[in-house]
Amino acid sequence: MKTSPLKIYLIFAIALLSACKNESSTLTVDRELQDDSQVTSKHDFGADARPKNVIFVIGDGTGINQISALEFYKEGNVFYDEFPIVGLSKVSSTSLITDSAAAGTAMACGEKTFNKAIGVDAQGHDLPNLIEYMEEQGGASGLIATSSLTHATPACFYAHHSDRNDHEIIASFLPKSGVDFFAGAGLKYFNNREDKVNLIDSLASNGYTIETSGLKAYPDAEKVGFLLAEKDMPKILEGRGPFLQKATQMAIEHLSKNDNGFFLMVEGSQIDWGGHDNAFDYMISELIDLDNTLGAILAYAQQDKNTLVVVTGDHATGGLALTADKDDYNKIKPIFSSPGHNADWIPVFAFGPGAESFSGVYENNMLFHKIKALLSPEN
Repeated sequence: MKTSPLKIYLIFAIALLSACKNESSTLTVDRELQDDSQVTSKHDFGADARPKNVIFVIGDGTGINQISALEFYKEGNVFYDEFPIVGLSKVSSTSLITDSAAAGTAMACGEKTFNKAIGVDAQGHDLPNLIEYMEEQGGASGLIATSSLTHATPACFYAHHSDRNDHEIIASFLPKSGVDFFAGAGLKYFNNREDKVNLIDSLASNGYTIETSGLKAYPDAEKVGFLLAEKDMPKILEGRGPFLQKATQMAIEHLSKNDNGFFLMVEGSQIDWGGHDNAFDYMISELIDLDNTLGAILAYAQQDKNTLVVVTGDHATGGLALTADKDDYNKIKPIFSSPGHNADWIPVFAFGPGAESFSGVYENNMLFHKIKALLSPEN
């Protein structure tokens, strides 16, 4: 059964209103403990239930300490709390500590590989990804990021290249990819290239309606792409607004027209950048934005009943600790220990048909295999 665009819009509008907050820049928290009642997501799917759709949400640079900070720094519901199934993912690449490219490849393609690798194995051979698999099944797919769409994580879901830093090469994979909806930044890698090739023309010739000025509805378009900034989207603290939530809403409206289901990857890209900068205000504001988006996604999944939502991070960044402020155990002071990535295990949250498959402890490349198995008509 299809959900009408109007119903999807209303579901998202209600979820976004409930998630609104005043995003403070305070670096310490001083408050009495509160008995905040959370809205618990009803989860009554059978053990053998299988999803028609999968929404895969990645918080770049998001580990358990980042998520824990939401309890103290976000006003209102923390939507991570509403997931009934939780697992743990081991995220080392062929190095002890992964980068986003190797982690993205593991999750998108199912194999551990070397840092910087985009959709290729440890020997440099192309690996099939979840979007290519969805296309084979006749389903639809989408990508949303607050970075450029050529950045490491989103790139792993459509490109195959040995170096994440070659943005123009990576961009050249998108026009002929199986992606039906994309939204993010990186316009200059498509229309202001060193090789003078205009990939906007290539996208158009491959059936895409391309928009570069803002999120606009194109209900009759077969494939839609939004490239809304030259390199990266602005920070939340610089006025990006609810781009991530709105783009997700539009993606679901577009992709749900396909009777064979859809796969959608949504990334909160800049959580990681706040960690690298050891800038807590930057990090937490981006994570609050992602959590608000989770609220909207969960509202849709609860209504739809056929959508599996899987949420994780590719790695943790910054060595964040939530410490007491000196000897005051009623104050929390976030402290970073590193500008780099960490080797921490990363939590995985799941809701919907098939969610039970994501409990336990496993390597991050198993996320690909678990999702693929649930979408496979052979199982």
